[in-house]
Amino acid sequence: MLFSGIPFLYYFLPCVLALYFLMPRKLKNAMLLVSSLIFYAWGEPRLVALMLLTVGCGYVLGLLTERVPKYKKLFVTLAVCISLVLLGYFKYVDFFIENINAVTGLSLPLLNVALPIGISFYTFQLLSYNVDVYRGEVPAQKNFIDLATYIALFPQLIAGPIVRYTDVARQLGERTHSLEKLAQGVRRFVMGLSKKVLVANTLGELCDIFRSSEEKSVLFYWMYAVAFSLHIYFDFSGYSDMAIGLGKMFGFSFNENFDYPYISRSITEFWRRWHISLGSWFRDYVYIPMGGSRVSKGRMFFNIFTVWMLTGFWHGADWNFIVWGLYFAVLLVIEKVFLLPYLQKSKVSGHIYVLFLVVISFVIFNANSMGEAMAYIGGMFGGAPLCSAETLYYLKSYAVVLVLAVLGATPLPKRLAQKYGVLQYAEPVVLVGLLALVTAYLVDGSFNPFLYFRF
Repeated sequence: MLFSGIPFLYYFLPCVLALYFLMPRKLKNAMLLVSSLIFYAWGEPRLVALMLLTVGCGYVLGLLTERVPKYKKLFVTLAVCISLVLLGYFKYVDFFIENINAVTGLSLPLLNVALPIGISFYTFQLLSYNVDVYRGEVPAQKNFIDLATYIALFPQLIAGPIVRYTDVARQLGERTHSLEKLAQGVRRFVMGLSKKVLVANTLGELCDIFRSSEEKSVLFYWMYAVAFSLHIYFDFSGYSDMAIGLGKMFGFSFNENFDYPYISRSITEFWRRWHISLGSWFRDYVYIPMGGSRVSKGRMFFNIFTVWMLTGFWHGADWNFIVWGLYFAVLLVIEKVFLLPYLQKSKVSGHIYVLFLVVISFVIFNANSMGEAMAYIGGMFGGAPLCSAETLYYLKSYAVVLVLAVLGATPLPKRLAQKYGVLQYAEPVVLVGLLALVTAYLVDGSFNPFLYFRF
């Protein structure tokens, strides 16, 4: 079930909200858990048991870690291994078989294992829980329903942000509800929904048109690269906005996941603003335990490359994702060694540098293979006509949405609205209008995928 779908918007969510607020406080988490399992079963009915089994293992091992401190390292190791083995089997087993076949010449059959939706997100959440219990940062959760609610909570189950148990432990037991908080949640949800449906989906259509075109030109390659960079931002940040908004409706406060990354002046800054929850997760559970930057330069560079290889691999079981991660590792090392001070001196050159390199990175990210990625990057720098009639047609057709997306990826619209008090008076009308427009698009059966489902 998609947040940006009619069944969710007009059937599932209203029913869940109504039942939730009718429930006594003691039953609210149980009600949320049942609703979340129904939400997950809508698309993955056979794999609900896998998620519950994973949570059950984490729950038992968390309790044992706390209650039998003599063997807590053993229990946390088991918890981490179980979670990673399940993630590795369902997400990466065919990738490894393909590469074994390529290297050895064998013809081992692929298992064609179905990828459970959201497994990358809920695995990392459970890992952080077990590790934090081991570190003594939080007590083990005694109530299985509360822990299962944290893992399966439908607002952030399929697309994040990756919510740490330490951030919501108290909220699972005690959280406040109010009309003001509900209104804030609705506002954030509708804005995220609009970003997803009206902007990301339209840019996604342009990317698909480019892929199917037989008259690619240099300008078309660049138009595709820019459109996809904006598409993935509005797609994922829109879903994060919806998740944060839904969380507020149910009394939860989730941390921000995006902070206008395209205004960054360095790749270091970009990754402080893009998918914040993932970057902080790898920092706290991989980079720092490996020694972080408190080691020799050689070891620090090794740590950076390891973290970014894993970051790329987390996104998908293909070489282009690994290359994408290592690409950023190289850039971050270069900035640490000498480039960062120069970038901070000039706003304009820093912005140009970031935008250019990030656009190139997302061409690699979205390719079906490294061969395709290299062909697309080559097309951006020659090897094709500079322009074509088809390119100009689609540039004119999508010029408005491209300009709006560029502006919307900056804080400018928000600042103007705050400066002139637009939101204070027009907000209800704007939100209703956006919801009506989104509904019209969805009823019309418009292009409506979600990129991060494959992660």
